[in-house]
Amino acid sequence: MKQYGFGVDIGGTTCKIGLFTMNGIIKEKWEIKTNTENYGAEILDTVAASVLEKMKKKGMTEDEVQGIGLGVPGPVGSDGTVFGCVNLGWNVLNVERELVSKTGLKVKAGNDANVAALGEMWQGGGKGHANVVMVTLGTGVGGGIIVDGKIVSGFHGAGGEIGHIKMKDDEVSPCGCGGYGCLEQYASATGIVRMAKKKLESETRKTVLSTFDNISAKNIFNVAKKGDIVAGELVDTLCEMLGKALANIAAILDPEIFVIGGGISKAGNILIDGIKKHYVARAFHSCTKTEIVPAVLGNDAGMYGCIPLLF
Repeated sequence: MKQYGFGVDIGGTTCKIGLFTMNGIIKEKWEIKTNTENYGAEILDTVAASVLEKMKKKGMTEDEVQGIGLGVPGPVGSDGTVFGCVNLGWNVLNVERELVSKTGLKVKAGNDANVAALGEMWQGGGKGHANVVMVTLGTGVGGGIIVDGKIVSGFHGAGGEIGHIKMKDDEVSPCGCGGYGCLEQYASATGIVRMAKKKLESETRKTVLSTFDNISAKNIFNVAKKGDIVAGELVDTLCEMLGKALANIAAILDPEIFVIGGGISKAGNILIDGIKKHYVARAFHSCTKTEIVPAVLGNDAGMYGCIPLLF
């Protein structure tokens, strides 16, 4: 009986690997360095070696292992082909075929943000729901869309690129993607810091934010919680942008629940309540009661989400 699976979340610095039971219990987790030298040629070799070593140490046979689920930071086609991972040095590579040849195990791959959404649906903030949209608020804004329990990756593998929904037509600063006015430019950690620096250039009101040498998103949220008006306006702008974006997403997908993850989600109620306020004001009437909740799996979401890929 195949009772175990390995979840591998490949990041630009480390690969997080988890050994799971197929009913969702994590038995062990560890990290290995992501070797991006020589265009990432050794990455899958080190992943394969780590998994096989763990199986040997545990006395596990192939008959006990359902396979390896893989989350990668780039678009992934339905056949397991990755269409470019800048952080890893990969161009076009069929990671499923490569890792199968190195391990002899079944392998299924998905985009890391989509896989994290799958993890939150399976054992996290979206548990009990089959139609979930996850938004990850970190350095950038990522996302994952789950419909009827399945990832929506899209024709080009770009499904769930929520951070690049266009929010403003008059933006003069470029987004990292090369476009202008993307959600990521306002609703990410770098986005709210960018807005704060611009605001402080002409701000005449007294604000604690002006006392920081290197302002951070955490600073802004903490100061806003203490009643600072300028910081509060910045947080409200971030929440407004997210509320608008989620309302537009709901008009197309009508999910059961939105799950908000990433470092900024640790801000808590000030973020979730703010998003809800702006979402409800703009959502189609049938969607106004859609739940908006924080993620619960943190950095482990990707590992968790790799396992349902194997179902």
